[in-house]
Amino acid sequence: MIRICGYLLSLILLIGFTQGAAAADAIQGQTLAKRWCAACHVVAADQKSGNTQAPPFSAIAKMPRFDVARLALFLLEPHPKMPDMNLSRSEATDLAAYIQSQGN
Repeated sequence: MIRICGYLLSLILLIGFTQGAAAADAIQGQTLAKRWCAACHVVAADQKSGNTQAPPFSAIAKMPRFDVARLALFLLEPHPKMPDMNLSRSEATDLAAYIQSQGN
């Protein structure tokens, strides 16, 4: 029963991110990327270098199963190699939309 509730909650969050991704602001995401991510990731074509352990945003956006909603959800959870950015849901969707735009 708990497992089913967990799946349902994940589905609801994913649907919410999918709807929010349509209204995402990639320009605001670029601002966030330069503030939070540029020390490790190459976040734009004009950036000279990043950390060799972190993939460039262009590579992330070109991954075969890239999904902007899943990325936004991933960005909300703290990860050992990434700082806890304490992003709001809209900031996470903005940042994910910006990362997606780097795949073009």
